[in-house]
Amino acid sequence: MGRMTVEQFHDAEKLPLVVVLDGVRSLYNVGSIFRTGDAFRIQGVVLCGITAIPPNAEIHKTALGAEDSVAWHHFADTMEAVNWLREEGYTLLAIEQCEGSTMLQDFEPANGEKYAVVLGNEVKGVQQQVIDACDVCIEIPQFGTKHSMNVSVTAGIIIWQIFNKLKNQ
Repeated sequence: MGRMTVEQFHDAEKLPLVVVLDGVRSLYNVGSIFRTGDAFRIQGVVLCGITAIPPNAEIHKTALGAEDSVAWHHFADTMEAVNWLREEGYTLLAIEQCEGSTMLQDFEPANGEKYAVVLGNEVKGVQQQVIDACDVCIEIPQFGTKHSMNVSVTAGIIIWQIFNKLKNQ
């Protein structure tokens, strides 16, 4: 099928995108996000707080080895990660329902910029202090009876949208 090896993946050009997980508790969600990150060749995943880290059998069950291809970092506190990413030149995007948020379809990533999207805990969402520290709050429009989506599904939608917009510029 012409798939890359892990070594080729490490050397390949990456989408200028990092996914930050702010206290995501489900190891299956973490693994799924690694796998989606691999599919779109993102720069990495930042695991914060209670978010589990590889190696872990439950992460591996859904990541299927993507935890070995996608670079990752761990921070005990999400604000430490936010500060590190800002120093590294990333624009920080909280993915949350906020007053004054930008709808995902209206967000236009700029070529040459680096982005870090922050996804929150399955119940509590992104911490308010983290939202406040981000440059933009992005919201995925929803039209049903629920007001949230699974964090790994959200990650997939966000990664795809940014990938699609950057690749078509």
